[in-house]
Amino acid sequence: MDVAKELLSGTILAGARAIRWLDDGDPRGARTLAEIFPHTGNAHIIGITGPPGAGKSTLVNALISEQRRRGRRVGVIAIDPSSPFTGGAILGDRVRMGKHTLDPDVFIRSIGTRGQAGGLARSTHDACLILDAMGYDLVLVETVGVGQDEIDVVALAHTTVIVGVPGLGDEIQAVKAGLMEAGDLFVINKADREGYEDTYRQFELMLHLRAESKALSSEDWSPPLLRAVAVKDEGIAEIVDAIDQHKAMLQNTGEFGLRSAQREREQALTLTCTEIMRSIRQSADPAILSAVERREMDPYRASQLLIKNWQEAESPQT
Repeated sequence: MDVAKELLSGTILAGARAIRWLDDGDPRGARTLAEIFPHTGNAHIIGITGPPGAGKSTLVNALISEQRRRGRRVGVIAIDPSSPFTGGAILGDRVRMGKHTLDPDVFIRSIGTRGQAGGLARSTHDACLILDAMGYDLVLVETVGVGQDEIDVVALAHTTVIVGVPGLGDEIQAVKAGLMEAGDLFVINKADREGYEDTYRQFELMLHLRAESKALSSEDWSPPLLRAVAVKDEGIAEIVDAIDQHKAMLQNTGEFGLRSAQREREQALTLTCTEIMRSIRQSADPAILSAVERREMDPYRASQLLIKNWQEAESPQT
C-alpha cells in the first residue's frame, strides 16, 4: 500500500497506519508526513480542554453529532493519560463516542500521553496533520484533565474551548488562570446541576477581568460564555455556532493561516530541541556529570561544558 497516496484519498486504514507509525516513532511515519505535508493547513483544529470530570468526552460526542448534521467530516483525537508504571492507557474515550464508529465521515483516534506533559500526547500535532490531509473539515482534540500551565492545546488549536462544570468547589481554580486567559470559548457543562448560577458568575467575573486587562477593542474577539447539558444535547448547536463564528473571524483577519503557520514553526523548533537533547545525552562526558554529582562543579558550568563538547564533536574536522 502506498500509504501517503491512500491517505490523501481519504482511506481510513492508511490514516490509522500513519498515525500509529508517528505515535510509535517509526521512521515510516516521518516519511509519510513529508509526502502529505504540502496538502495540509485546511482543517479547523478545535481544542476541547478543562478539568477532570467536566464531561469533555460527552461534549465532544455531542459536538460530533451536530457537526455531522451540518454535513461536515469530523476527525477526533482523544488524549488519554498513560500509566506512569506500565506506560499503558485505557483509551476509553472511543467507548463514549461509540455511536459514531460506523460513520465513514468520522475518524476517532485515542492516543496515550506516554509521559508527555501539557495535556497532549507527543504525536498529537502529527495526527492532526494526517486527518487534515485526509480531508476532514475539522479536528476535535480532547485533552486530558489539565492544570494551570498545561495549555499546549492553545498552541495547537485554531479555536480553544474551555469546559467547566458546577460542583468542583472553586471552579475557576479548577480551570486555572492560564487557560482562562487563553480560551476562545467557554462552556459550563452539566448546567442542570446545583450551583450552576454561582459557577456562571465566577466565569463571568473572570472573563470581565480578562477583557479589562487586555483592553479589548471592538475588532477583537470577545469569548462567549455558554451553557450546556451535553448528555441531553442541550446548548450544543449554540456551541457549534460560536465555533463557526470564531473560525470566520480568524479567516477574515488572516489569523487562521497565521496560527497554522506558527504551529508548524514551533513544531520544527520542538523537534530540533528534542534531537539536540538526545544527541547531547548520548555524547555527554561522564566525568562532567560525576563532578556535578560530587558537587565539584555546579550544573550551570556543567551545562556550558556539555554544550561546548557537543558542538566541537559535531563540527566538521579541519
